[in-house]
Amino acid sequence: MATPQDVLPAPALLDRPGTPPAPEARIVARRKPGQWAAAAVALLLAAMAVNSVVRNKAFQWSVVADWFTARSVLDGLALTLWLTAATLALGFVLGTVLATMRLSDNPVLRTLSWGYIWVFRSTPPLVQLLFFFNIGALYPTLGLGIPFGPEFVTVKTVNLMGPTLTAVIGLTLLETAYAAEVIRGGILSVDRGQLEAAAALGLGRWRVLRRIVVPQAMRAIVPTAGNMLIGALKGTSIVSVLAVSDLLYSVQLVYLQSYQVIPMLMVATIWYLVVTTLLSIGQYYVERRFARGATRDGLPPTPLQQARAALVKVVRA
Repeated sequence: MATPQDVLPAPALLDRPGTPPAPEARIVARRKPGQWAAAAVALLLAAMAVNSVVRNKAFQWSVVADWFTARSVLDGLALTLWLTAATLALGFVLGTVLATMRLSDNPVLRTLSWGYIWVFRSTPPLVQLLFFFNIGALYPTLGLGIPFGPEFVTVKTVNLMGPTLTAVIGLTLLETAYAAEVIRGGILSVDRGQLEAAAALGLGRWRVLRRIVVPQAMRAIVPTAGNMLIGALKGTSIVSVLAVSDLLYSVQLVYLQSYQVIPMLMVATIWYLVVTTLLSIGQYYVERRFARGATRDGLPPTPLQQARAALVKVVRA
């Protein structure tokens, strides 16, 4: 004869009066003493490094503070920012043309684009700038006219290209080569199946480019383009060899007269750090904008949102 225990299922047995409840399992976080020890050592070394810089009298922080907002330094900073913006904007415009040529079915266009990129990526930027600075020795005059025929207008190269224009042309041609590869990689990252589906739906080429190709390609282009922007900002320092009054050349003029080399170099270094930090923050938010919809879980919280949540948690505790 079956007993009640044999008839009732196991969950019902647990719900019977007098049955002791099952103890709840307590989750214990895994201890990681090695990571905490490594973090403590890293913080100690970082604190020692900061202390050695702050308390080192050789940096002459009073001199750094006096020259940090000097008119000559700010003028050099403004020229550095202008060179960065101009060369990168022109570089991406011309780089788009080169990337289109690389992706073309025409073998001549592909070869010419590849040759341009090969030359400018294979030679040092300083060598390129020096070549353009001495362009007058190679081509004393530049003319406009019929190819292999008479020239209607001629101008002396020495009168046409000064140091600043030489720097703009040299840096633009260099950035064009890198921008072309960045744009080409972004376009190739778009799934071909989506393009075929858009063509099957009868969407126009311009609409496919604007609504499908560009938004997805920007996810791959923006991180590398941000690195290019920061690299271009620092790369403008090489124009100081052409006597272009950028940030580095401006501080060099000061320490060549005052012999305060270290503090003036620190002025330039801090300004580069400030501008690079601002550009990195802007790059972070641009990447978040183009990453919308890329994941099902949504975007992770920003550092500001994380700090706000941590502050709320501390206040509530």
